[in-house]
Amino acid sequence: MDVSEVSLPMYNISRPVYTLESIQTNLHRREKLKSSRSAKLLQYFRCSTKKALSFIPILEWLPKYPVKEYILGDIISGLSTGMMQLPQSLAYALLAAVPPVFGLYSSFFPVLLYMIFGTSRHVSIGTFAVISLMVGGVAVKLAPDKMFHDSSVNTTNSSVSHEARDAMRIQVAAATAFLSGIIQFCLGLLHFGFVVVYLAEPLIRGFTTAAAVHVFVSQLKYLLGIKTKRFGGPLSAIYTFIAVCFNIKDTNVTTVIVGAICIVILLVVKKLNDRFKAKLPAPIPVELIVVIISTGVSAGMNLNENYKVDVVGYIPTGLRAPVLPDFSLLNEIFADSIAIAIVGFSMTISMAKIFSLRHGYSVNANQELIALGICNSIGSFFQTFPVTTSMSRSLVQESTGGKTEIAGGISALVVLLVIVALGFLFEPLPQALWLVAFVASFLLGLDYGLMVSVVFAMITVVYRTQSPKYRILGQIPNTDIYLDVEAYEEVQEIPGIKIFQSNAPLYFANTDMYVSALHKKTEIDPVAISLAKKKLERKMKEAQLAEGRKKKTNLKLIKSAKGAAKHEVVSEDVPNEEIQNGVSSVPETMEHDEELAVFIKSATDTHSLILDFNPVNFVDSVGAKVLKAIIKTYGEIGINVFMAGCSESVVEDLNRLDFFEKSVTRDLLFHSVHDAVLHCQNLASFGDGSFTERSDS
Repeated sequence: MDVSEVSLPMYNISRPVYTLESIQTNLHRREKLKSSRSAKLLQYFRCSTKKALSFIPILEWLPKYPVKEYILGDIISGLSTGMMQLPQSLAYALLAAVPPVFGLYSSFFPVLLYMIFGTSRHVSIGTFAVISLMVGGVAVKLAPDKMFHDSSVNTTNSSVSHEARDAMRIQVAAATAFLSGIIQFCLGLLHFGFVVVYLAEPLIRGFTTAAAVHVFVSQLKYLLGIKTKRFGGPLSAIYTFIAVCFNIKDTNVTTVIVGAICIVILLVVKKLNDRFKAKLPAPIPVELIVVIISTGVSAGMNLNENYKVDVVGYIPTGLRAPVLPDFSLLNEIFADSIAIAIVGFSMTISMAKIFSLRHGYSVNANQELIALGICNSIGSFFQTFPVTTSMSRSLVQESTGGKTEIAGGISALVVLLVIVALGFLFEPLPQALWLVAFVASFLLGLDYGLMVSVVFAMITVVYRTQSPKYRILGQIPNTDIYLDVEAYEEVQEIPGIKIFQSNAPLYFANTDMYVSALHKKTEIDPVAISLAKKKLERKMKEAQLAEGRKKKTNLKLIKSAKGAAKHEVVSEDVPNEEIQNGVSSVPETMEHDEELAVFIKSATDTHSLILDFNPVNFVDSVGAKVLKAIIKTYGEIGINVFMAGCSESVVEDLNRLDFFEKSVTRDLLFHSVHDAVLHCQNLASFGDGSFTERSDS
């Protein structure tokens, strides 16, 4: 069906054909004040109310806190998350190879600090299994058991050696928290949060799912009551699982029963909360209920002595006085601290992005780095180990009605199990990025896995810019709309004009493909055409020389011949007029020469080439050189090249790269494809000199 026949509102406009130069000449540009680098630096560090609010977010949201609407949900969420945090922090301290009480310290100070400096309303900061495992690996590496083991000492001295080992590991953990916090804080000031753009949703889902598997595997031995060796590094999750399987015969049945009952209760009540969410004034705080009941049962039945169920045991009361971290350890833990800092930030920003998208608010990646840096570095003075966001507690904090960071603050006062709340993360996402993130993070560990995932994400971005879509555009008849000629039947190419479009920036990585696609799509290869033209000229000259020699030979034969008949035969073979005009100088085989056919077809059918730059967002120096080469090579075969739809940033790139000169002027740039088409048609209609020169060639 003809597009013009469709009953649509009409769009009529009459205006001059605009080049970019003519637009800039007739419009008055707004003057922008340019600041020096020193002024910009001073402005960056200058204090203001806005900067204070962005650096300390609580000053912005707390005065606007809707008490009646949010307070009940925040209190219940904070109590539930806090009761979950209590046993988790004790257990994760063991993973970090430090006494359990230090898990409580790590779940108190950093949480309060994040409430002041963080931007996510739903993440729960504190101990996390994977980070604890990484810290434990550093602590065990620098303070191994054999360093403090002496078989000749008695039991009392052996206890002292364990105390010395624990004290050393506490110092290592605190120093790691300090250094990783400083790294995070500095990266936040340097706006390293930009890396979050490479944490696409499939990558986040794959990474967090792998982290969930690591957490599950690390907790499996505790759920079964099995003792296994600690593993770290690549394939640690697989080694841990294999170790659990080998020791499955040592499973403590009582521990399994207690754990299973707790899990069933949590799952059932969670389903009830979801089902009756609209009817319940607040979610049932099942985590709080289970902790209270299980603690009472453990004490009443004396599960530790009667059934060998592991319990935390004695926990010292009160808080320790702040002490300086051991700075002499910083050199030895630097590489590990970088990995912990990056993985910790990635866990936090991953969960923060999930919740912010779900609840319709934004998080600041740079501020999250600063907040984590403050939590870890200041917390280290109270002998905490590195913290990050816990997936399970964050899910509980959200599902129990938490609205703001106040729920996190409340959870700093109190805490459950980790495995149950991870279920929703195992969503099927059959995407390459998700698969790579999951497999790499699961097999290599979260530190190396995250590195591989981000590098893969970057490669996909580069691949897309190196593999753009190339199109020849045509016109919807009687409109200024140009679309892919291969996609729509109604779209028609304009006679004599080729319009070429690429949907990627033009830079060093894809210039060769751009030129190759341009030749293929337009079916015009200037270099091949020039070579064909030179070959034709050479053959013509060779043929003329051959004919000249043949003519001389014939003349000699004529002079020596006796009789007119001989002359007539020679004349019939090679008519004198045709010899003079050179027509017979084209051999029959040359008429079928492939290069000659390409030259004739391409050179006679097209007089203009328009490069549609609407999708192009930047051009580098290599791209600018290639554009010059395109203009030159096509010009040599008589095809004029124009550029349409260049954005202001692309024009600035071309100016900066000295693209415009005597032979390449701004008159080649047009505001739109339609402007360029009208210009080309106008030049062709009036027989512009440039086209005349091409026709003569």
